[in-house]
Amino acid sequence: MALRLRKLGTTSDDGKCPTLYEDAETGDIVVQGYTVTDPEDIAQLANILDGESFVRIPRELLTRFAPKA
Repeated sequence: MALRLRKLGTTSDDGKCPTLYEDAETGDIVVQGYTVTDPEDIAQLANILDGESFVRIPRELLTRFAPKA
C-alpha cells in the first residue's frame, strides 16, 4: 500500500497534534488538531454538512508549513 499522506509539519514540541499533511493524489491539505466542542463556537459556524468536523490549529502552523503560493 502506497502512502498518500505526506507530513508537512507541526508546531508541537512533542510531535503530536496539531499537524498538517498533504494528500499526494489530490494536493488537499489534511489537518490534525483538537476538535472544536464548545457549543457557542459551533453555533457560529455556518453551512455544516454531514461528515464535516472542525479542529483548532495555531495560525503559525499554516503560515510556516502551508503558505499561500
